Amino acid sequence: MPLALLALAIGAFGIGTTEFVIMGLLPEVAGDFGVSIPTAGFLVTGYALGVMFGAPLMTVLGTKVSRKRMLMLLMGLFIVGNLLSAAAPTFTVILIGRVVASLAHGAFFGIGSVVAADLVAPDRRAGAIAMMFTGLTVANVVGVPLGTLVGQSAGWRVTFAVVAALGAFGLVGIAKLVPEMPRAEGVHLRHELAAFKNAQVLLAMAMTVLGFGGVFAAITYIAPMMTHVAGFSDGSVTWLLVLFGLGMVGGNLVGGKYADRALMPMLYVSLGALAVVLALFTLTAHSKVLAGLTIAVIGALGFATVPPLQKRVLDQAHGAPTLAAAVNIGAFNLGNALSAWLGGLVIGAGLGYTAPNWVGAALAAGALLLALVSASLERRDSTSGCPSTVVAGGTPAERQAAVRR
Repeated sequence: MPLALLALAIGAFGIGTTEFVIMGLLPEVAGDFGVSIPTAGFLVTGYALGVMFGAPLMTVLGTKVSRKRMLMLLMGLFIVGNLLSAAAPTFTVILIGRVVASLAHGAFFGIGSVVAADLVAPDRRAGAIAMMFTGLTVANVVGVPLGTLVGQSAGWRVTFAVVAALGAFGLVGIAKLVPEMPRAEGVHLRHELAAFKNAQVLLAMAMTVLGFGGVFAAITYIAPMMTHVAGFSDGSVTWLLVLFGLGMVGGNLVGGKYADRALMPMLYVSLGALAVVLALFTLTAHSKVLAGLTIAVIGALGFATVPPLQKRVLDQAHGAPTLAAAVNIGAFNLGNALSAWLGGLVIGAGLGYTAPNWVGAALAAGALLLALVSASLERRDSTSGCPSTVVAGGTPAERQAAVRR
């Protein structure tokens, strides 16, 4: 794999750390600014909304800029947002800093996916995407726990300053290692928007929302589930999340490897298994050992879907994939928000802390159903010789390659 992927992974590590580390620092931030914990929670919500809306916005603004230059600008925006958070004199300012940093998130992973895929041979594209996303998964294992520890011992402002330094390191790496990759000739914003007329692109994004939403339906409420049902202490939740992160790392790498061999079968297996494991979590949550193992498996199966789903979008938006890839990153966050809301509804209805697992299982099963529908439509279009929903604008050979995937 090219060294340029390491630079992208470092940037992804910084972004993943700043996204999730705030969850462990909410009490400290709330105390410093004299706001309630629910109010401080807007720092999480604001970031998620910034990712959703920032992904298409920043990608559109960068249509006239080379991909390398845009990646550097996005990392610069990320650095500014985290420095603003670190120096924030008021809660409003730190909220603005969080939103500024979030604007870089979706576009970075979207454009970075395209760059990573272009750096390698066609049969290694999913593996290259997985390599970049490894930075995000490792952030949950290393960056978030260490950032939380630093914030609780030295102050949360130090954590944000360190994350900004990580962003600067990633920026230098991109500048030095990522080759100049100019925009494809003849591709304009209308071509990028045309990808959304492709039913296969929309189906892949819907799979992203439901599939990863299934994971976060359970993980969002992991703390009360593990303390009230499994019997863990409050301090054990951090290490349970480390198990989840380790599962994410392994699942991401396996998903990238096997998606390059058989993309759709990889989705069938990972989504189907995810639905079953989430349903079983309602039972294993009552045992400390089984709960820990299940959490790791959920992380593995959930992130095993990420490289194939991102590659699926790139393949189906052939010729103008940048905006679609960025919007698909926003789809992950939409799934997170949707599943967290649905999980809260079932808990609020008095169904218990394990009820979100059933929500997650239903969402993952829905994603599997969409994957089967997508493959069926692809086979039908291949048989009829219709190119529009297989690979828009592709050659016959590319369309046949898409069918095999």
